[in-house]
Amino acid sequence: NSDILCSLCYSNSLPTTKFRELVKVRYNTFFHIIEETIPLFRTTQWMWFAVAIFYTYSDFVVEVIKSNTNLHYLLIYAQLQTPLAFTLYSGTFVLTIATMQTGHIKFQLNQLCWTIVVLCLTVGQLKYIMHNVYNGLIWFTLPILLVIINDVMAYVAGMTCGRKFIQRPFVQLSPNKTWEGFIGGWFFTVIASWYLSRFLVKFTWMTCPTNEFRLLPVPLTCDIDPVFHEATSIIPTQVFELFPSVLVTMIPGVVNVCSVDGNTSLLTACVSGESTHAHHHFELVLKGVFPMQIHAISLAMFASLVAPFGGFLASAIKRAYGVKDFDSIIPGHGGVMDRMDCQFLMALCTWVHYNTFVKMATVSVPKMIYMYNLLKESDQVEFLEKITEMASEAGLEG
Repeated sequence: NSDILCSLCYSNSLPTTKFRELVKVRYNTFFHIIEETIPLFRTTQWMWFAVAIFYTYSDFVVEVIKSNTNLHYLLIYAQLQTPLAFTLYSGTFVLTIATMQTGHIKFQLNQLCWTIVVLCLTVGQLKYIMHNVYNGLIWFTLPILLVIINDVMAYVAGMTCGRKFIQRPFVQLSPNKTWEGFIGGWFFTVIASWYLSRFLVKFTWMTCPTNEFRLLPVPLTCDIDPVFHEATSIIPTQVFELFPSVLVTMIPGVVNVCSVDGNTSLLTACVSGESTHAHHHFELVLKGVFPMQIHAISLAMFASLVAPFGGFLASAIKRAYGVKDFDSIIPGHGGVMDRMDCQFLMALCTWVHYNTFVKMATVSVPKMIYMYNLLKESDQVEFLEKITEMASEAGLEG
């Protein structure tokens, strides 16, 4: 649990710092317009931030309360979350409009749009980081490490092989980025994800989820999810259809399955030179592999092919406002945004992946009990009757 507390401190401090750096860029650029002209300019910006933080935190806390029957005594307070968040939103909205000045409305509207975009990039994804932490630290730690590995290996590949094979610029926003660096980062990140995930699943403090709020650390124990157990996995044949056959045949363990005399019901391993054999599909069975390793490859693909564009967005913002770094809080590296520009997007991808492919069921027993407690008495009686009837039909009584 101490690791969870550290992770939450990490996820909670970053949005504040990143928001400060992003709004500061525009504030410094237009200081000559803002100074003594627009009242409560910084105040309204930070009020929008406070509203977003409150909604994100409170919504996450309500989710934890729903999933833990020991916290259901807080239900009466959890129900106040939505109206309170809306009240704060309404007050901030009114103050923002009330402080608009006739000669600067266009600028203030642009600034409001900028503030909303910054909130989406920072606070908007904070909730998913906290969910990743509580789903199990591996879903928080592994994506961060994959992004770091990709950054390092892309830099190494770019420095050693950059523009030696592909002369065409990779992206105009970052002239120093090369295709060799991008491809090299992808290659090494995918390999690292396979072995790194296999190492991390050995620790229960990495794989165990939690739904408790504790100040003092306690050991984490749980029934290990099957995704963290060694198993035999069959790769869907449709996956291999996405790649050229030449590349697929280079994968160790891949079997080329053929039909005999055009009969698709009669399949066998292809024999080179056999005229009666015709390719049907590729097959790959992985034995002694943790399912988490396969999930890790999916996350590595995103970390190396999509997440870097978060960095390109940061480069575009710096170019637009003529700054080299967002801040100087990290000596030699600039600001937090300069170092963490890809991490929030990666956290969002991890949350989507987890809820789509790992924990596809979003309903749990504690949440059902929570919903039951919200029903009026007559609905509770009807609910129990239906449950009893369904249990009887399924032979689960007694």
